[in-house]
Amino acid sequence: MKAANYGIFTIMAGKDALARHEKPVRWVGSSREDLRSFPDEVRRGVGYALSFAQNGGKHPSAKPLKGFKGAGVLEIVEDHRGNTYRAVYTVRFAGILYVLHAFMKKSKSGIKTSLHEMELIKQRLKTAEDDYACWLKENS
Repeated sequence: MKAANYGIFTIMAGKDALARHEKPVRWVGSSREDLRSFPDEVRRGVGYALSFAQNGGKHPSAKPLKGFKGAGVLEIVEDHRGNTYRAVYTVRFAGILYVLHAFMKKSKSGIKTSLHEMELIKQRLKTAEDDYACWLKENS
């Protein structure tokens, strides 16, 4: 798999991604490094779910993230040894999959995502929107 760094984005696509119509992945902010800090089993689960999204599908562990209109922002939830890990991505933009955030849920009460995490996701979604607008200009 090839990776190219563009500022705060890393774009990844396999050699035959275009032949399979696989969307490239753009990692916003520290999302890639954050995911790499997860346990191996969790990384594999998230990676498998993201591959579904790259190919136009939705893995059963991916659910729409509440607080965003529609189903364009999704979260993958993985449990491992009493901890819950989440990866948030968006499919709002044709042709590109943006991974917005990856984190371990720290709250011990309830399932709600913390306000801090939600604000960070909103900021990164705006960054992805801006990047996508630039990408459209360059590729039209």
